[in-house]
Amino acid sequence: MRTDLHEITAQRLRLEGQRYTRNRHALVEILGDADRPLALAEVLAQDDGLAQSSVYRNLAVLEQAGVVRRVAATDEFARYELAEDLTEHHHHLLCTGCGSVEDFVLPVRVERAVDTALAAVADEVGFQGVHHRLDLLGLCGRCR
Repeated sequence: MRTDLHEITAQRLRLEGQRYTRNRHALVEILGDADRPLALAEVLAQDDGLAQSSVYRNLAVLEQAGVVRRVAATDEFARYELAEDLTEHHHHLLCTGCGSVEDFVLPVRVERAVDTALAAVADEVGFQGVHHRLDLLGLCGRCR
């Protein structure tokens, strides 16, 4: 999977007229190893060779290429993760207290029910859905 991830990333960057640099490779590795979306400070803590300005710029390029997705949290810090088509379909728990973001996967039966309900809503208003994201807002165990 890891080789495929890097091949896909390189291909998507080429389509955008961009190169797959060492720093971009490092960012893909960091996000690929993470079990949840990471804030910029968390990304920087993973590799002290990365400069903050470079990380911002490279995350923007990777996002534009469809490799990285920005997750808006409930605090002032965006989080970043690999695009869902490069990982697995999942959702997020967003803490309104501390701003933490955690991934979760619904059981297949529940995911199918959500898909069916959303398709029905979309159909009622003449909307054609492609995929969905579900963010559950509340308080994490530390903030409760």
